[in-house]
Amino acid sequence: MKKIVLLAMGLVMSMTVMAQDEIESESKIETTISGDIVSRYIWRGQDLGDVSLQPTLGIGYKGFSLSAWGSVGLSNSEDTKEFDLTLAYTIGGFNIGITDYWFNAGLDPDNRYFMYKAHSTNHVFEANIGYDFGFASLQWYTNFAGNDGVNKSGKRAYSSYFEANVPFKLATVDWTATVGIIPYATSFYNDWTSGFSVTNVALKATKDIKITDSFSIPIFGQVVANPRTEKAYLVLGFTLQP
Repeated sequence: MKKIVLLAMGLVMSMTVMAQDEIESESKIETTISGDIVSRYIWRGQDLGDVSLQPTLGIGYKGFSLSAWGSVGLSNSEDTKEFDLTLAYTIGGFNIGITDYWFNAGLDPDNRYFMYKAHSTNHVFEANIGYDFGFASLQWYTNFAGNDGVNKSGKRAYSSYFEANVPFKLATVDWTATVGIIPYATSFYNDWTSGFSVTNVALKATKDIKITDSFSIPIFGQVVANPRTEKAYLVLGFTLQP
């Protein structure tokens, strides 16, 4: 009888420890530290600079995440300098978020980061919502405050951008096909768009290059075309992360 009791107590204690480990695993705070180096900074079909360093620092907890992302030109001091903060939530395939973009050019001639006045800021505030179906993902982005563009009437455009991505695997390489559109008139994006415009058609390939048994470097190449401006770009980059 004592053996049975001891065995039962052991099972209960084992299950308790396993449950505790599972709870701790679910509540674990995740940290992201990485940096991309790209041969050219192309954003939504726009050319924003030459060779650039783009670091990322973020934390995540139970679907919530807060991340900081930046970009600075390495070969041309006149290239876009950018610092973005994003608060997001993901559950299943659904995601939603708000991003505070800051650029080194805008309504403030002194390019001050802590200048938030509506008509004197370089900040742009954007909301996004999307869903990842696995075989494809869809995202919608809309500016709602800050240095947004204007429409044909000269009023705030609530500039928006819609993007569809389709991932697939070919010859041991991870690929992503992208199509992005600007749905209505805005001056926010380079080269005024007077209405519905396809501005981003891209194909990206990523391959991990193994350095050691525990360390590899993702290398990516990307072909990007902007039908609106009739321009095309070839981008090469790699990612460094712990």
